[in-house]
Amino acid sequence: MFHLTRLLMALFSIVLLSGPVLAQHSTTTGTSTPAPVTIPEDLTPDQVDDLVARMSDDQVRAILLERLDAVAAKQAEATPTRRGLIQATTETFNSMIASWLDVIRKIPVLISAQVEAFSNFGNTFGANGLMTLFGFTFLALAIGYAAEKLVGLWTRRWVHVIDGDASSDLRGAVTFLFKRFIFEFLGLLVFYYTLVFVGRRLLDEQQIAQAAPFVFFLIWFPRLGAAISRFILAPNQHRLRLVNVDDHWAKYLHRNLIGLFLLIGFTMFILDFNALNGVPPGESRLGFWLNTAIHIYVGLIAWRARDGLSDMMRGSDPDRTKFDEEVARLYPYFAIGVSAGIWLLVEYLAAQRNPAVFALLAHGAHFITMFWLLIAPALDTLIRGLVRHLQPPMLGDGPVAERAYKSTKRSYIRIGRVLAGIFVILMIADAWDLDLQQVAGGRSDAGSEVIQFFIIIAIGYILNEIVSLWINRRLAKEQTAAEQSPDEEAGEGGGSGGSRLATVLPLLRVTAQVAIAVIFALLALGALGLDITPLLAGAGILGLAIGFGAQKLVSDIVGGIFFLIDDAFRVGEYVDVGGTTGTVEKISIRSMQLRHHRGPVHTIPYGEIQKLTNYSRDWVIMKLKFTVPFDTDPNKVKKIFKKIGAEMMEDETHKDGFLQPFKSQGVFDFDDVGMIIRGKFMAKPGKQFTLRKEIFNRVKAAFKENGIDFARREVRVAIPGLEDADHLSDEQKAAIGAAAGEAANQQAEQQAQKPGSAHGAPE
Repeated sequence: MFHLTRLLMALFSIVLLSGPVLAQHSTTTGTSTPAPVTIPEDLTPDQVDDLVARMSDDQVRAILLERLDAVAAKQAEATPTRRGLIQATTETFNSMIASWLDVIRKIPVLISAQVEAFSNFGNTFGANGLMTLFGFTFLALAIGYAAEKLVGLWTRRWVHVIDGDASSDLRGAVTFLFKRFIFEFLGLLVFYYTLVFVGRRLLDEQQIAQAAPFVFFLIWFPRLGAAISRFILAPNQHRLRLVNVDDHWAKYLHRNLIGLFLLIGFTMFILDFNALNGVPPGESRLGFWLNTAIHIYVGLIAWRARDGLSDMMRGSDPDRTKFDEEVARLYPYFAIGVSAGIWLLVEYLAAQRNPAVFALLAHGAHFITMFWLLIAPALDTLIRGLVRHLQPPMLGDGPVAERAYKSTKRSYIRIGRVLAGIFVILMIADAWDLDLQQVAGGRSDAGSEVIQFFIIIAIGYILNEIVSLWINRRLAKEQTAAEQSPDEEAGEGGGSGGSRLATVLPLLRVTAQVAIAVIFALLALGALGLDITPLLAGAGILGLAIGFGAQKLVSDIVGGIFFLIDDAFRVGEYVDVGGTTGTVEKISIRSMQLRHHRGPVHTIPYGEIQKLTNYSRDWVIMKLKFTVPFDTDPNKVKKIFKKIGAEMMEDETHKDGFLQPFKSQGVFDFDDVGMIIRGKFMAKPGKQFTLRKEIFNRVKAAFKENGIDFARREVRVAIPGLEDADHLSDEQKAAIGAAAGEAANQQAEQQAQKPGSAHGAPE
């Protein structure tokens, strides 16, 4: 209604102003053609009503057509011309070709243009002015250098103390080199600000404008580069070097980095000098040749020092991956490619003839970009070195602890790589005056959507690594704290198993990783402008399909959740599931895997578990039976068992496995050959078998020492006429032996059918 009212008021305004004008035009020309009018915007409702009453249909039609034509023309001007990819590429290529042809055409004016710049410089100041400028500039340089030396003398005693205390480990080396760099940088700051202070009092504004680029780009900038190179490469102190490179390549890279900083500084200075003295960059295209020289120099350094650069990127970490090795091998070629790519980027931007871009190039945005791209792999090496030296020590011993330690190290490295990548992007964006926050907050720019996409992916990746890192460290702590590693073979009856956290954490890790991946993937797709509503609807439909069509799967998952809540079993424990026994080797969200002590693996869904017996929880009572002759004194055996139990409780090897010592339970039963005396002990799960073996050995030795024999099973056959045994034939002896063997077998079978204990379970 509001928009309709505004439209009617506009029409009424047109009618109000066009009525008198049309009437006048009709009077003078004798026609009814409407004339164009200027319509005011401050019409009252009464004026609008009056115009409506006096307006004809032809007048309204003419004015509306005029307004529609104006709106269409305005929209056509605002709509940008859409170009295809091939057309845009062709135009870019043609503009770069034209720019290079322009460079070739202006080769003859290179020298003359430079002579013109120097001539304009001399004419601006004159002979006396030049003498004053040079004299005061060198005087200011001398005063600044003297101030720097005074600061150096003041800090020398601290430098000597640091040098004497420097050690070859990472912390000592970084401490020494960083403090030395700070002192050097402090001296450079004193030099620069002293120079600025003196120069403002000796020179006027015009002279300062000419001298400042010379001082900054040709003196201060290369010296700062040399200090940074000494900090990283330490060319004269191998034991303190932060990177893995020998003395030859360290000194070579140090010299050429200083040369590269000088060449870059000279480029920035001469272009600034020419612009200040009436020779713009486009007149001689000197910047093209100097920029090309810089990139060729970078390529030559990378090619000649490719062995040293590869060693430097490889680092000294013994846990290098294949990815690290491949990055180290390809880094010199990567440096050459970056140099060539930045050169092409500069040429492309120069061909656009954009003054704002020219200003960024004049401030060295492309050099800053190249620097951070070249140093990005070096940051990766630095991250690996810092993680190696700063990572907490390994928890426990054995393969489980070692794998956890390496996994934790890789997580730290991956997190460091993402943070380093974000830092490099921010530095490059700052060099090109890009406000990433403003771009990312845009609504209509496709670039903002891409930036938001990568920001969300980076945050999700870092969160995933942090969660995995925390869970892996806790899992390693729980596993190494257990006395039996999951990699060790458990005997019949199983081991003590891991803790409850060691069982739940692997499931929690997988669940968290899946949840983070799904959530941040949907957020990232939404940031790209894609409608994720169908995906959410599809997930809901899939959930319903699983709920109705896969009820068994849901039953397994729900059953597993309740088993874990009840803490019915843990990884490493020995359990019996409906007659299937084994050690819990692995659990998932749907099933568990049992490893039998003879090797087979049983996979059992949680929904099929009706009853579960755990033989490894808290404690185990082991009962042992010994058969001795009828004439053995039970009290004597009791004392022997008690002595063995006391000795084993004091033995450093076995005492930690006992919860209660080995002791006698007296006479348990009689059989055909003797008395059955039983002993028992309580042990930690998994320790009972080792203790049982040791107890058997000690009981055997003690019985032998005390003259006690173990009862032996005997079969006696009554044979009439045994007094004539010496006269029996071989056939008769064989028949007697067969009868005795059959009787012994029958008795053994009867004994085996008697109920007894198994797996050390209490009776």
